[in-house]
Amino acid sequence: MSINIAYLWKDRKRHLGLPLSFTRYQLSEDRLFLSEGFLNIKDDEVLLYRVRDIDTSRSLWQRLFGVGTVTVLSSDKTMPTLVLKNVKDPVFVKELIHKQVEEMKIQRRVRFGEIATTGTDDHDDDIDDDR
Repeated sequence: MSINIAYLWKDRKRHLGLPLSFTRYQLSEDRLFLSEGFLNIKDDEVLLYRVRDIDTSRSLWQRLFGVGTVTVLSSDKTMPTLVLKNVKDPVFVKELIHKQVEEMKIQRRVRFGEIATTGTDDHDDDIDDDR
């Protein structure tokens, strides 16, 4: 029995801009996958509704070769930080992941409240009671 997953995006970790690696990244509708290795393969995934932040960085060498790093922070216990190193067009990848994360959060009705310090001791959002 085989299960086919429709991927929205796929790439490999690149060296000198070329996909010469056994580290593979894939994005489906609801998950982000990381697969590493040739003989011994390690697979991991992050559910998109658990993603809290997405960041990109591009060093001078990465910019010269058209690649960058996308860092995904999540509330996943086994993989709180997933780093997609040396992927082609990292800003596009970040925006694609962001779009899918928002769709999954809306679909699953998940909402993570932002923690903001305003300098006041206002707890009206924390407790909803009839006063």
